Amino acid sequence: MGPKSKIDRREFLTASVGALAGVVSLSKKAVLLETGQNREEQKKNFIYRTLGKTGHKIPVVNMGVMNADNPELVRRAYELGMRHFDTAHGYQRGRNEEMVGRILVEELKVRDKVVIATKINIRPPQRSLPAEQIRETHQKAIDLSLLRLKTDYVDILYSHDVADPGWLKNPALIDSLLEIKNQKKARFIGFSTHQNMDAVIKAAMEMKVYDVILTTFNYSLYDYSEYLTTLRKAAEQGIGLIAMKTQCQQPWYKEGSPEEVKKFYEGKILHTALLKWVLHHEFITCAVPGFTTFDQLNEDITVASNLEYTDEEKRFLEDRLVKAQMSAVCRMCGECLPTCPGGVDIPEVLRAHMYAAEYGNLYEARETLGGINPGRSIGACSDCRTCVARCARGVNIGRRVNQIKNLLFNG
Repeated sequence: MGPKSKIDRREFLTASVGALAGVVSLSKKAVLLETGQNREEQKKNFIYRTLGKTGHKIPVVNMGVMNADNPELVRRAYELGMRHFDTAHGYQRGRNEEMVGRILVEELKVRDKVVIATKINIRPPQRSLPAEQIRETHQKAIDLSLLRLKTDYVDILYSHDVADPGWLKNPALIDSLLEIKNQKKARFIGFSTHQNMDAVIKAAMEMKVYDVILTTFNYSLYDYSEYLTTLRKAAEQGIGLIAMKTQCQQPWYKEGSPEEVKKFYEGKILHTALLKWVLHHEFITCAVPGFTTFDQLNEDITVASNLEYTDEEKRFLEDRLVKAQMSAVCRMCGECLPTCPGGVDIPEVLRAHMYAAEYGNLYEARETLGGINPGRSIGACSDCRTCVARCARGVNIGRRVNQIKNLLFNG
């Protein structure tokens, strides 16, 4: 691949242009993958793992569809050998599911060859609703999702964005998901988690209800030994683990990093090295990176058949400056919460910042903010002239808060 553009290749706002360019004139690497011989040779060497007790054998690299808006990218991902596609009821107001269904089910007719996952998000403010309302919400959502996906069932249905073990244990949630499973509208059930992951997954292990967990896992967590141990134990219990947010695409490396650190974020080494690090943990069945261009897809797909680090990747992962910067990535641990006098849900606000600033996905950023309980969202920040919230790992919380205000409310 050629030199990296000044514009970040994983920036969502360039996805459509990059995807169109990929259709009209693929890069040299993509051209090589176009030949049937090379494509089949690569697929033959794919590494497969079994997704817990579900029995599904899938490649270690698959597609997180959330930010993709080009149907041809989904088609190409399948042609290159990806077999698991992760979407959600709310992504792009349903257009994301429609795209997956149109390409995989209607056009390619490969429903029996792919593992499709979707998610239903009952936001925290609504999680205390009566059980019947929670049930009705799930039933309406799954029926609409199946209609969009043009299928009678999904392989995995997640309760989306779980940060509170109490929600996992809510009888209304459990009954709703099990009813959908018993109706055969979903073969397996689980949840996704971005915040407080260690505590949430420990609760799931005790319950023995959930089949699959989609969780944040990336190199910024390299020294979070308790979380790594929890994931290993969950896998040993038979829970299938799928990793998201794998390439740690966050603004931390742009915030005052010295030039000797910034040089590591040139070209492909950032993405392949970080993706391989995730998959070197065999308790992770697969990763679902959220690529939005053909170049990104071609980059990620190489990892599916080769997890060995290159010398450059080893140097990158072992560099003390890179590790120092990684330690400043938000872990969504919540330790900053007591430092905020307004009681703002800082981890969720910073996740919204990531969607807006790094993915260019303003809709998902607004959805994330809208899912925070009233009084704990970014509106509460208006009472403070200066942000006094502090992260023990060095994340500049105040700067992120101001950036998301400008992106979403002053643009």
